[in-house]
Amino acid sequence: MADLMALDEWSRLPQEPGGQTAKLARSESQTILGVLPWYHSFGLTCAMLFSCSLGGRLVCIPDPRAGKPPFTEVLKAVQKYKATFMSAVPTIFVAFVNHPHIENYDLSSFIACSSGGAPLPPEICRQFEAKTGAIIFEGYGLSETSPIASGNPTNAETRKIGSIGLPFPSTDIKILDLESGDRELPRGEDGEIAICGAQVMKGYWNKPEETEAVFREIDGKRYFLTGDIGHIDEDGFIVITDRKKDLVLVGGFNVYPREVEDILFEHPKVAMAAVIGIPDDRSGEAVKAFIQVKSGETVSKDDILAYCKENMAGYKRPRLIEFREELPVSAVGKVLRRVLRDEELKKGQPERSA
Repeated sequence: MADLMALDEWSRLPQEPGGQTAKLARSESQTILGVLPWYHSFGLTCAMLFSCSLGGRLVCIPDPRAGKPPFTEVLKAVQKYKATFMSAVPTIFVAFVNHPHIENYDLSSFIACSSGGAPLPPEICRQFEAKTGAIIFEGYGLSETSPIASGNPTNAETRKIGSIGLPFPSTDIKILDLESGDRELPRGEDGEIAICGAQVMKGYWNKPEETEAVFREIDGKRYFLTGDIGHIDEDGFIVITDRKKDLVLVGGFNVYPREVEDILFEHPKVAMAAVIGIPDDRSGEAVKAFIQVKSGETVSKDDILAYCKENMAGYKRPRLIEFREELPVSAVGKVLRRVLRDEELKKGQPERSA
């Protein structure tokens, strides 16, 4: 309930798509596109319950991938029902911008969209906004925070692409040291994101030890350790660097998969990218990139390696490239790096390609 009330306040602030002010005010004229599963806290709160809060209508999309080519039925639904708002994970926005027939559909009814569940590549944000005229506001949360903790301001002038915005009402967010998780770090320094607020869970059901491990008491408040690494910038905006468990250590240097993925997304022929660390005898770990190429395009490993050489520091560059027809995703649509890591461990240490 706390998150829904905060989301309602957030939604009624002015948006500015195309330089014109608009609102997602309480109105039956608002149409929410339900592309997220409602059994998940993200879809339940930001689609089903949110539409009830607004007094609008909700368009049910049982399978966003439906259609030929995939995701065509979603485009048809936006055009038919004149959807005004959509909450989605980055893979959904990727599917929109890479759809080969997107120009054949009228998507101009969108006022705004929210992105969460995983970091949204800035290039995907820019392309989606250019193709639809909507504005994406990236937010952040976890199932343990039911699920929202922060969001970008709802106007185009002050939101920051690439950040997860500011804490939601009645929410306090700190950046704590990665070692003990009990020392607050100064602005600009990466550490573990910790959240305190009414929307934070009390604990894991019948798991007291796991619960104790993820909470810290600071200044009389109880903070949940998220497992995400990030920092607070000079303007107070929160920036996620990556998941703590996904950090790759290459020859003593920290490599954050998200940073590498964001650069790969800027390649004109890359539809999806996922980066993991794999064992390496020389540097401890090496970076491996899994790439899904855009429909109708072709690109070689050498092309990708050359692109990385031009755009990344040496220790960040992928040493191995693997092309996939599809990348593994969760029921919500998040790319599952852990599945890719498990597959690599089962195969054993691969040979170096670069």
